[in-house]
Amino acid sequence: MKRVVMHSAVFLLVMTVILGVVYPVVITLLSQCFFPWRANGSVLVVDDHIAGSALLGQEFSSPGFFWGRLSSRVTHPSGILVSGASNLGPLNPGLVAAAAERIRILRTSDPVNPAPIPVDLVTASASGFDPHISGEAAFWQASRVAAFRNLDRSDVEAMIRAHIETDCFGLTADYVNVVRLNLDLERMAPSRIQ
Repeated sequence: MKRVVMHSAVFLLVMTVILGVVYPVVITLLSQCFFPWRANGSVLVVDDHIAGSALLGQEFSSPGFFWGRLSSRVTHPSGILVSGASNLGPLNPGLVAAAAERIRILRTSDPVNPAPIPVDLVTASASGFDPHISGEAAFWQASRVAAFRNLDRSDVEAMIRAHIETDCFGLTADYVNVVRLNLDLERMAPSRIQ
């Protein structure tokens, strides 16, 4: 019995060192060596300041910016931003009311746009931090952004086309990273919006 306990203790110690120290150090070194930008959070830097991450959506509400998907994120009393799905079903009155409010805001911000509003502009992503919208949703917002920034709509649409991404297999629709698009938009035509 004493021998079994001793073997178990040694095994526990060895596995703790291997899986708790050696493995994390090796993976960290490899990721820093081969994928440093991704390993460090895909941080976007503008003028030596961190402007965000290519992996996390940010809230944009000014008409001069492209808007991302809705989010169910809330600020915890400790100041930490917490995210998660709303878990509201398609027939839930809360979800229907939130979608109707978002449609009202979108129509009010761009009253001359008669096109149907893409669904990803009125529904939330599962994580609440999705930085992408469909290409269709980005093009839908082009007239509002162009008008607000006094730009030619064709220039804004060209910028959207330059930011179109697809998955490597072509299985999903084209999508656009809103954070990157807005950063490039600011480089092209600063809005002086704080």
